Amino acid sequence: MARQIEIAGKSGALYRYTALEEDRILPPAGANYVICKPAERGVDILFVGETDSLARLAWREQLAYARDTYGDEANVLTRLNVRSAVRLAEQEDLLEEYRPPMNAGA
Repeated sequence: MARQIEIAGKSGALYRYTALEEDRILPPAGANYVICKPAERGVDILFVGETDSLARLAWREQLAYARDTYGDEANVLTRLNVRSAVRLAEQEDLLEEYRPPMNAGA
C-alpha cells in the first residue's frame, strides 16, 4: 500500500491520509483515521473514525476486528486534524461517500 493516499469525500474534497506505522510512538493529537484494505483501484474503506488523541490507540480494536473479518491486509491510514469540528465534518463526508461496512451499526 502506498505511504500516502488521497481519499475523496462525498463533497468532492480530497483528504490525504498516511499509512500508520503501528510500532512508532504516536502523537497525542486529534486525527481522522480509516481502516482499509488494498483494492484494484486504491483502497476499500472498511471503517472511518476520529479521535481527539491518536496516541490513545482507539483504532486498535477496530483494526483487529478488520483483520479477523477482512484479512491481514487491513491497515490504518491517518490524517491529523486538531479541531474537533473539522474531524467530525471529514468523518461524515467519508461516511456518506463510502458507507463502510464496519460503520453500519454505528
